[in-house]
Amino acid sequence: MTSKAIRRAGMLAVPLLLAGCGWAGERAETPVSASGERCVIPANLTPARAYAPPADEIETDVATAHHLLAVSWSPQACRSGADYPDAEHQCRDNHFGLTLHGLWPNGPTRTRHPRYCAAAPAIRAETVRRNFCMTPSPSLQQHEWAAHGTCGWATPEAYFDQAARLWNGLERPDLEAIPAADLTAGAIRRAFAQANPGLPERAVWVVLADGWFREARICYSKTFAWEPCPHGVGPGDATPVRLAPRGADD
Repeated sequence: MTSKAIRRAGMLAVPLLLAGCGWAGERAETPVSASGERCVIPANLTPARAYAPPADEIETDVATAHHLLAVSWSPQACRSGADYPDAEHQCRDNHFGLTLHGLWPNGPTRTRHPRYCAAAPAIRAETVRRNFCMTPSPSLQQHEWAAHGTCGWATPEAYFDQAARLWNGLERPDLEAIPAADLTAGAIRRAFAQANPGLPERAVWVVLADGWFREARICYSKTFAWEPCPHGVGPGDATPVRLAPRGADD
């Protein structure tokens, strides 16, 4: 079975496990994948509260020109303790590699993008649980729905279903298999492109944090076809990159 088939089997296992067990005092768990990833859905997982968006971040008059799928390296989130809420879910009970930060409608320029386009009620508990192994943070799910999902989808379910289709259709490369001495921004772009025939290397925007790999942002058209990123792809190909190991906390 390929690594992609194993991941998809894990995703399918979650609703089956949930259907067969109660939510109190039990945890649903996906199989351990070939890369050692594991996702345990906490029994006490609860949705995050809806919140009022910052007034200076509301952009309702910007048209969507393309989309980004932001794919994060979870060990970096655990190492840095920044940017990603609900760290206990990612860093204590689970063993994640790449996870989904979010699906973002982007504007025609680099500086302004649609954000907080409509009211964003709290996500239903079953929706949070269904998408936990993709985005393992109720707070981050609520933020992504509020800031980005409301700019293209009528409900959280429609937004996360679209995100899941892209996520499940993306073969995530084994970045840990790249020797540390050879790990560069270009090597990461090549790894994604080689794992996904038809994905241009210039459709992979690499984001670093003080030299550490933070995430890859995959560029899609308005109709969700891969396309070269219209506003650049981040550091040059030769830029050295450090990859936080799993379990790192410093």
